[in-house]
Amino acid sequence: MTSETIISIFLGIGLAASAGFRVFLPLFALSLASYFGVWELNDSWNWIGSLAAVLTLGAATVFEVFAYFIPWVDNALDSLAIPLAAIAGTAVMVSTIADLDPVITWSLAIIAGGGTASAIKGANAAGRLTSTATTGGLANPVVSTVETGTAVVVSTASIFAPIVAVLLVIVILAIIFRVYRKLRPRFKN
Repeated sequence: MTSETIISIFLGIGLAASAGFRVFLPLFALSLASYFGVWELNDSWNWIGSLAAVLTLGAATVFEVFAYFIPWVDNALDSLAIPLAAIAGTAVMVSTIADLDPVITWSLAIIAGGGTASAIKGANAAGRLTSTATTGGLANPVVSTVETGTAVVVSTASIFAPIVAVLLVIVILAIIFRVYRKLRPRFKN
């Protein structure tokens, strides 16, 4: 495995994690990176770097970001976004992996890409439901701002510093795991 392959895997993991926060933002970031020649994608995924893709994904990103600031709409979006995050995580992962056998590429994309995005999106959806239940939705714009900011930071790190992005993903997953362990019900024998 070459260093280019490892870096491409790190890029995919970072963007997949970002898809757990906002589905379209990492796709838009990848589209921009490809359009401006920062990242070269697999041949079958070059369309992501087209001007049409940049404009379409940019519009979808703006719509998604602003829709999450509307209380109750954000909860409805979360129910749709969980499966979409898995698809987006898989797509960004498979589009960025370089020089691997297709079986390995798709396995990594589904497990690392889709799995990471799903885990993060599921945790965010649960957090938003908690925010809605405890504050009547008043704190949801703050939650949305943090999620969008995190998606921007992780996507940017993924494009320009994939190793840093993977470290951020590890920290994010560790935080989610800690919160889950504190919140899960304790059963006594």
